[in-house]
Amino acid sequence: MWETALKPPAEPAPPRIPARGQRGHHEGSPAAAQSPREEALTRRGQETRVFHGRNQPSRGERERKACGGRRKGTDTGPSPPGAALPAREAAAPEALAAPLGRTIAKTAQNKQVLDKLQVERERGITVKAQTVSIFHNHEGTNYLLNLIDTPGHVDFSYEVSRSLSACQGVLLVVDANEGIQAQTVANFYLAFEAQLSIIPVINKIDLKNADPERVEKQIEKLFDIPKEDCIRISAKHGTNVERILQAVIERIPPPTVSPRDPLKALVFDSTFDHYRGVIANIALFGGEVHKGRKIASAYTKKTYEVNEVGILTPSEQPTHKLYAGQVGYLIAGMREITEAQIGDTLYFHNQPVEPLPGFQSAKPMVFAVPQGLQDGALPPGFQEHGKEEITIINPAEFPDKSAVVEYLEPTVMGTIITPDEYIGKIITLCQSRRAVQKDLVYIDDHRVMMKYLFPLNEIVVDFYDALKSLSSGYASFDYEDAGYQPADLVKMDILLNGNAVEELIIIVHRDKVYKEGKFLCERLRDVIPRQLFEIAIQAAVGSRIIARETVKAYRKNVLAKCYGGDISRKMKLLKRQAEGKKRMRKIGNVEVPKDAFISVLRRQPDK
Repeated sequence: MWETALKPPAEPAPPRIPARGQRGHHEGSPAAAQSPREEALTRRGQETRVFHGRNQPSRGERERKACGGRRKGTDTGPSPPGAALPAREAAAPEALAAPLGRTIAKTAQNKQVLDKLQVERERGITVKAQTVSIFHNHEGTNYLLNLIDTPGHVDFSYEVSRSLSACQGVLLVVDANEGIQAQTVANFYLAFEAQLSIIPVINKIDLKNADPERVEKQIEKLFDIPKEDCIRISAKHGTNVERILQAVIERIPPPTVSPRDPLKALVFDSTFDHYRGVIANIALFGGEVHKGRKIASAYTKKTYEVNEVGILTPSEQPTHKLYAGQVGYLIAGMREITEAQIGDTLYFHNQPVEPLPGFQSAKPMVFAVPQGLQDGALPPGFQEHGKEEITIINPAEFPDKSAVVEYLEPTVMGTIITPDEYIGKIITLCQSRRAVQKDLVYIDDHRVMMKYLFPLNEIVVDFYDALKSLSSGYASFDYEDAGYQPADLVKMDILLNGNAVEELIIIVHRDKVYKEGKFLCERLRDVIPRQLFEIAIQAAVGSRIIARETVKAYRKNVLAKCYGGDISRKMKLLKRQAEGKKRMRKIGNVEVPKDAFISVLRRQPDK
């Protein structure tokens, strides 16, 4: 979050709204006398700032208002960091001196202001990071505070790290009822490695089962933060929220930047508007930017012309300029969301700068299965004899062991925090997923933190669901990339009537070949519809069949009309039926339903 002193401008007096039929008269003239009804209309016009007909302000007056009382074209330049910003940077002059409670009106319609997605409002979670700038008065000085609400889920770790790079400090919010979760530990270390000031906040102290003392001890033990530094709040009732803002101003340093430097802006988030294109959220580490300037992207090398800049309050509020140290938004005619990569650096096209460190193109963390297991099997990399590392995208291209030195598979370091009564079940679950225990520590009298090294393909599908089921929902799980590790892997083919189905090829560990093969054959037997011919489902490693299941054929009772007679007549009919089904099996096609691809991914049978 950013912290910059802001001097409130002098608000111009509201214009006098003459009553109808008395335009252009001075207040002291006799013609300006009004009836009680006309006075009421005048007051109403002043309160709503509505201008009628010829009483609209001139163009010069509108320009002076937009520039904070200064005429357009007479800008004297920005003030240095730490000094007062120009008045035009304010969203509204009256908002500068407003107390915290009036930044946004507290009404029934303003609940969950930053939760804009439907799933966020329904479940009370953060899926999309949101940015907001607020003005806060502390000890007679007005401050502009820029806050970023980031999601805590592991799948958004890169977006969180990019948001942290735009900040000088963080508020580490912990539930007073649930205590420290796995994602709390992960996000703490992200902030700690970025060398940011950390302010621990314990929320929901108003709950019946809240235990803030226990949470303070957990924070002190795990993060080595004195419990005296923790702030207990209730966001629902507004308890001690003022203390948070006071701590932000006192504990978090302001940005050390200069508006005299060339433009250097970090893109830490973006949204798409069908009419205006990409709206990029940026943090300025140097210089200033305004409408009409041409900027370039360090990643795409494309050039754009700035159409609009502004701050978020949390709604978009256009401003004349954005200065170094501020957080705001920028619209520059980007047509696709991929043009505003998170972590990218923007600069003036004729003043190239060194890109901000740490950028990497965003990686997908939700693995879809549009064509069976082909994209969801997470195939590993392998090394050839020439020590060249190659990544396998399609499991069907997995090479034979004789062609490579070793196989490598992606791994993750997982963190599990759970009540101690579930330790045994969770350890068994982790061992069944080929995990290696790295650490186990009690964070308090009843909660345990465990660290395991997992193969990625063992957790990406249903590990989280199994963990929640075993722990009655009390365990939390988070993970981070741990590189590649050697593994004894084999390619397993699935055959339908002797024909391999490319979409069902998977890469498994040699120790789990029989178990996985039998499971997949049984699951396919249940989901593939019966035909007029028999279907053989086989799991094979190379030329060796390791498991088989059969889908029985529909069979017509050809003996229904035979009430007696010689047995040879019955045998002839049965033989003819068998020959027909044999021919049908040769030419018949087995259609695998789409549901089968998802079904075989689930390790646990549906209940």
